[in-house]
Amino acid sequence: MASLKPRCPHCRFDHSTTSSHYSTKMLRLFSLLPLLAIPVIGAPTVERTTGPSVTIANGTVIGSTAAGIDSFKGIPFAQPPVGNLRLRAPQSIKKSFGTINAVGVPTSCPQFNSQTNTSSLPQDVAALLVDSPLVQTVTGAGEDCLTLNIQRPSTATSSSKLPVLFWIYGGGFESGSTQIYDGSILVEKSISLGKPIIYVAVNYRLGGFGFLAGKDLAKEGNTNLGLRDQRLGMQWVAENIAAFGGDPNKVTIWGESAGSISVFDHLVINGGDNTYKGKPLFRGAIMDSGTAIPTDQVTAPQAQAIYQTVVNNAGCGGASNKLTCLRSTDYETYLNAVNSVPGIFSYRSLDLSYLPRPDSGNRFFSASPETVATTGKFAKVPMIIGDQEDEGTLFSLVLSNVTTNQQVIDYLASYFPNNPTAETDVTGLVANYPDEPLLGQPSGSPFRTGSLNNIFPQYKRLAAILGDVTFTLTRRVALTFLSKKVKVWSYLNTYLYGTSILGTLHGSDILVSYGYTTNLVPPAAAVQQYYIAFVNNLDPNSLGTPAPLIPWPQWTSSNPQLVNFEATQLSYLTDDFRSGAFNYISSKPSAFRV
Repeated sequence: MASLKPRCPHCRFDHSTTSSHYSTKMLRLFSLLPLLAIPVIGAPTVERTTGPSVTIANGTVIGSTAAGIDSFKGIPFAQPPVGNLRLRAPQSIKKSFGTINAVGVPTSCPQFNSQTNTSSLPQDVAALLVDSPLVQTVTGAGEDCLTLNIQRPSTATSSSKLPVLFWIYGGGFESGSTQIYDGSILVEKSISLGKPIIYVAVNYRLGGFGFLAGKDLAKEGNTNLGLRDQRLGMQWVAENIAAFGGDPNKVTIWGESAGSISVFDHLVINGGDNTYKGKPLFRGAIMDSGTAIPTDQVTAPQAQAIYQTVVNNAGCGGASNKLTCLRSTDYETYLNAVNSVPGIFSYRSLDLSYLPRPDSGNRFFSASPETVATTGKFAKVPMIIGDQEDEGTLFSLVLSNVTTNQQVIDYLASYFPNNPTAETDVTGLVANYPDEPLLGQPSGSPFRTGSLNNIFPQYKRLAAILGDVTFTLTRRVALTFLSKKVKVWSYLNTYLYGTSILGTLHGSDILVSYGYTTNLVPPAAAVQQYYIAFVNNLDPNSLGTPAPLIPWPQWTSSNPQLVNFEATQLSYLTDDFRSGAFNYISSKPSAFRV
């Protein structure tokens, strides 16, 4: 589908598209859904090849300056993972790269070009999907992509010791790039609050470049390469961010969707040891839409099947050493091979082809996250964790042929092929979501909309189940054990309540947290101040609570209070909704491993 392209350093989206068809949809979106209108902020700024200069161990980095913010884009933190380094753990840069003009648009890592059929959707809903981070198109993809972006106040010096916000983007472990996220507004906001921060964003390998599993890679120890890229990026920050004015002892890691799941994984990697050269890589964590995803091993049959499909489609099925063959094949052939399996907008939806999988053969990521975390083996840092109200709607649009209760059970049970009691377990789960389409599906998503929005018989029910199992109720399960050891704050975003079919959909929080819309002013102002306060002091309330903020209570099992980010105000919400489904999921923590 068509997508919107970057227009200026402060803008994530351009209002023009490559198709007049989608231009019409965007105009309709702006008239019907004014809360999501995305303005162009300022005029385009030409970045200079001379500007602020920072010298680090590997060379000198020259950036650009605009509106009091220095930007350094595309700084390499690893050797190019090409040729024989394809499908291997990232390697640190060992020699000087001289002087780099860190301006322009960084190369993105190879993308999984997912598409979804929007022909049956209302125009305004189809246009809304164009703005989802999951379907944003990036430019200039290639394997030599392991770079970082850094944005800081122009007044920062090597002695500033500013706290650091380290961003890990989402995209279903298939897509995404640092090039579509600009941290200028967050940095500007931090300056205005008198609590300046430095923003860092990391590129990491995706799809079959970063998360291919299987026995051959497990034998080599080259699994979960995307997570390893992220970790090496954190290590680079530990070694180099001081030169940019950052404090390596005050790093908060932040992610959304797949990036949020990655943040949780970094809590449990190495058995919860988040140190590097004797010091913690991060001291706080923010997770937007994603926590502990129960997963089978890298050698599980479904993971091996994906690997074999890639091998065959790359022309390496008959090779004596399949990994050598995969590493030697040309880029386009390999890209097409890894993209030949189901994508996130295929019928398999959230049963992802590529995602982090535990590898019991090495310590790095050795066990399913929910198992490690429940034993207390996670990094003990304060956290903010939250969700969108309607996490599952976006991922249920492709399931229109699932129309009966039994088909729902059969479809969901197929997600868990290594669970011998999957059908029984799923039957018990779906019983908590009434199959009452004519009565308005009170448990269906988008929630609180009665009989509206049920575009096919099981749509709202599937959206509720997929959203809860993958995101919302899994968050609550994670909070029950995390809160026993560390301070945690939690939230639910409902600011797009009333949006037809999608509700407050997965990924729409990016528009708010990054300040890409000026229409959802109360939640945008609130989330930015809460987060900046947390990055500075590990407490979202530490800068006070001027309107529209309210005191954010810590989440505990005895007092599970959420902050509810509504369109025009903030309120409190007790985290006890859909308790029957929650109790069922929490009683079977490892039954739903994908």
